[in-house]
Amino acid sequence: MSSTRTDDTAAETDTATETVDTVAGTVDTVTLVDPRTGRVRGDFAVARVERITASVGAARRAFTGWRALTPRERARRLDRLAGLIEEHAAEYAALERAGTGKPEEEAASEVEQAADLFRFYAWAARTQAAPAAGSFVAGHESWVRWEPLGVVGVVVPWNYPLMMATWRCAPALAAGNTVVVKPAETTPDSLTLLAEHAREALGESVVRTVPGDRETGRLLVASDVDMVAFTGSAVAGADVTARAGTRRVSLELGGNSPVVVLPDAPEYTWTELAAATTYNAGQSCAVPARVITLRENYESAVALLSDAMRERRAGRDFGPLNNADQAARYDRIVGASAAKVTATGELAPGAGEEGGFWRPARVLADLPDDDPAVVEEVFGPLLTVQAADTAEDALALANGVPQALAASVWTRDLAAGLDLAGRLNAGEAWVNCHLVQTAELPHGGRGSSGHGTDLSTLALHEYQRPKTITARVR
Repeated sequence: MSSTRTDDTAAETDTATETVDTVAGTVDTVTLVDPRTGRVRGDFAVARVERITASVGAARRAFTGWRALTPRERARRLDRLAGLIEEHAAEYAALERAGTGKPEEEAASEVEQAADLFRFYAWAARTQAAPAAGSFVAGHESWVRWEPLGVVGVVVPWNYPLMMATWRCAPALAAGNTVVVKPAETTPDSLTLLAEHAREALGESVVRTVPGDRETGRLLVASDVDMVAFTGSAVAGADVTARAGTRRVSLELGGNSPVVVLPDAPEYTWTELAAATTYNAGQSCAVPARVITLRENYESAVALLSDAMRERRAGRDFGPLNNADQAARYDRIVGASAAKVTATGELAPGAGEEGGFWRPARVLADLPDDDPAVVEEVFGPLLTVQAADTAEDALALANGVPQALAASVWTRDLAAGLDLAGRLNAGEAWVNCHLVQTAELPHGGRGSSGHGTDLSTLALHEYQRPKTITARVR
């Protein structure tokens, strides 16, 4: 991210937004590092109380006009924002790659998905179910209106900077709210550009960004926002909930996805799992994490999965881990594992530069059920393999961790697969596929993976509240 690029707040008339926040007389800055090389690539001043207060205040003033727009007009503006993302797709992809190290194809695909989501919610703004109305009490007529909440504070992670912001912002905006977004401190790049395009397409201060560190996120949550939408760790999610108090909170707090592989699994199972596990270097809450197969198939599963994972090359098929802290956490979990069998892939030529956060694809097997690599969300290009005596035992292992976000079942017996998928404790489950998602289908967690709905028209109600109006007619 160039230090010369300005945030959306810099061009606005609020004098407070042009003031550099200071703590004890010093300017707070964050240094940006290229995860591919470990080299410094820029820095930026973090938002503190003054800037956050000004941004939330500007978003609140913009809310009056934004909520007053007809669904048709809001849809037209959201569609225009989608068009701007598409027109500048190459620039968005370059900014995504700068902060995440994603391969070009991954970054380009995610930019395309972001544009598609804004266009989907432009449509959804006009097609949501009509308010309920009727005579429910004799002599009276009643209506139920769905109204926006106000200003939504959005805190997004570094693994999908643009796409996770879009998951939150698009339905919130379509529902009539304004938003203030805090990007992760390592990946502010693409959201700065998004805020510029939002100002052009949606209007002044409908979308504001407050780049910064963890303290910036805490300050945003504690500010005068009406709702908080947070994506991050379970520990941070608990802190957000405590700070938000009685305000609405939507949480997506990570996963540890089980994969139940039955002996009659299709031949493509192993290559599909390897590809899904290494997508975004495994830094996705819904990627496969724990393969559970029956004991009769265990040795074959370990061998086939190891072969498939060795074919996935860091630097060719997937990028590096995002930052030094995440690389250290990954190394700690792998180092503490009691696995007796390890299969490790290789780095492609050009990857693994000194200082970069590259990690190869890896399989860990013959490990206890309470191994750190099993019970913790690793968030890297790694799969564990466990054995179970029966399909019911496999289901128990799958449901045996606190996280409950996503899962999959692999079998040629579709009836058995659908039965197991229905009994998996997960907000989203697949049969003979993994990570297949689209704007039309909801996504959300259970247990320590949080609560709330992303994607689909159901997400609109995440950012609305019902109001009942009853009138005496006789």
